[in-house]
Amino acid sequence: MAKLYFRYGAMNSGKSTALLQAAHNYEERGHQVLLAKPGVDSKAGRAILSRLGVDRSVDYLLGDNDDAYQTFQHHRSQVQERHGTDVSCLLIDESQFLTEHQVNDLMRIAVLDNIPVICYGIRTDFRTSAFPGSRRLLEIAHSLEELKTICRCGRKAVFNARCAHGTYIFEGDQVAIDGMEVTYESLCATCYLRESGGRLNREWHVAQD
Repeated sequence: MAKLYFRYGAMNSGKSTALLQAAHNYEERGHQVLLAKPGVDSKAGRAILSRLGVDRSVDYLLGDNDDAYQTFQHHRSQVQERHGTDVSCLLIDESQFLTEHQVNDLMRIAVLDNIPVICYGIRTDFRTSAFPGSRRLLEIAHSLEELKTICRCGRKAVFNARCAHGTYIFEGDQVAIDGMEVTYESLCATCYLRESGGRLNREWHVAQD
């Protein structure tokens, strides 16, 4: 039986690079793969961008209301018609932006269709709250793998801090891809707590009231 995999890490841990390498490994051996990502990740359009300068277009985008199982079957049939062979793996970038139902659909693809599904994403937002897609993947994925990166201090980074105009911010919408000029920095727990004044999650909002 194929498995649903969740490979997660803080920002700059090489998730997109690992996805593109996995796609290359399959294709180098003559296998067909499909690449997808949530449509809300609009900063790169239809592309998956690696910080090493490698990029590749996805085969399809998933909107919030899209049925991930049926959408996959549609693109799978196109691969079968075009190449005369089945899809060997489905690779999902930015999987934290998936809905819970879509993650359930990915499990169905792996179990019912016997096709491995490998998801790459981050666990938590800048407030240290779990994204819905990541939470569901942590709950049901067969395999969990952490991709590691380091904080500015040299420790392992586990949190994603949001900055605006050179200042760390700890309130706001979970997703700020468009309409707000922000950057992100991967921090260890010590550095994150130092910048947040020792607060995590909604504690920041409570302290401000």
